[in-house]
Amino acid sequence: MNMQLSLAPIIALLAGILILVQPRLLNYIVAIYLIVIGLLGLFGGAGGFHMH
Repeated sequence: MNMQLSLAPIIALLAGILILVQPRLLNYIVAIYLIVIGLLGLFGGAGGFHMH
């Protein structure tokens, strides 16, 4: 069985759960998310994370 995971949806899901649990974390979560997506875009990691 091939399983393909993309990093952005996993990060978004975790961020959403954390925001629901602790709304004060919203600013930090958004900032970290934007930094991670920016770094992935710069270093070519935007293709996703693949598991076989």
